[in-house]
Amino acid sequence: MTPLRQRFTEDMQLRGLAPTTQRSYTHYVADFAKFYHTSPEHLDLEAVRQYELYLLHEKKLSPESIGTFVSAVRFLYQVTLEMPWDKESFPRIKRPHRLPVVLSAGEVEQFFQHVPSLKYRAAMMTCYGAGLRVSEAVALRVSDIDSQRMLLRVQQGKGQKDRYAMLSPRLLAVLRTWWRAARPDSWLFPSWRPEHHLTAASLQSACLDAWKQSGLTKRVTLHTLRHCFATHLLENGTDIRVIQVLLGHSRIDTTARYAAVTPQLIGRTISPLDRFGATHRPAPPPVAPCPGPLLSWLTFFGNTAPPIVPRIHCRCRNSASCAPSKCAVPPP
Repeated sequence: MTPLRQRFTEDMQLRGLAPTTQRSYTHYVADFAKFYHTSPEHLDLEAVRQYELYLLHEKKLSPESIGTFVSAVRFLYQVTLEMPWDKESFPRIKRPHRLPVVLSAGEVEQFFQHVPSLKYRAAMMTCYGAGLRVSEAVALRVSDIDSQRMLLRVQQGKGQKDRYAMLSPRLLAVLRTWWRAARPDSWLFPSWRPEHHLTAASLQSACLDAWKQSGLTKRVTLHTLRHCFATHLLENGTDIRVIQVLLGHSRIDTTARYAAVTPQLIGRTISPLDRFGATHRPAPPPVAPCPGPLLSWLTFFGNTAPPIVPRIHCRCRNSASCAPSKCAVPPP
């Protein structure tokens, strides 16, 4: 390992970057150095720009992958090499706005029917029933289940944050069935390797097989189940701020995008085309305004309420000496 790579790795560790982020940054910086056959410390911003165009036009990478490369080299030059280059020196490609794929409740049930393994089915139902990310679901421990308060404790989720997720009675029954069958000690979903939990890649592979067996036309991933969790809660009338907390989002606009894929909200909207030729009831005739007085009263509930006595107020606020027909204040 070169001294530059060693320092680059140490800087990422000191700033608390996730292990997956560290591996991704190291991969992109290593490919960047191999492309020019020299160390990145001898390259400039023009080299970064030309390599970014190479990734876009030659390798046909997605805007998300190119954005990860930009984040990696920006960290390398601004933090490790301490170059006086600002944020605008590293241009990013605009990411297209895409809506998440959401299954209906019937499609979710059809998908689960094609998951043969009890362990995989319980893990996938945890992703859907509690809205967990795949990395959070596989890392659950038996002690994280709080059946008294009906909560799941998520330890060190995305962004190294702890939070609580909901634990529905049906999900609790599924997890208890799995526990009675396997009797896990520490990890709720243990791996075949001792002292390790189930890997995210293994669960993703099982999800892909179940999707192919189900015959659904919509592509199903484990993150799709998380999207379905949020969308179905929104359709059932759950406040979007509660959904934000359950998903672990730090910004409300990240959660608000699920409102765009809620079919019930879209389906209740009437198209202008449907109004062609429709018969409308005539509008009621306008009511002549009162020349002066305004009637106000209090509404009482119950049989013992006192009788309602209207109080007459003139617009000039002088009900004692002014008659409504002679009020000098014009009506509205």
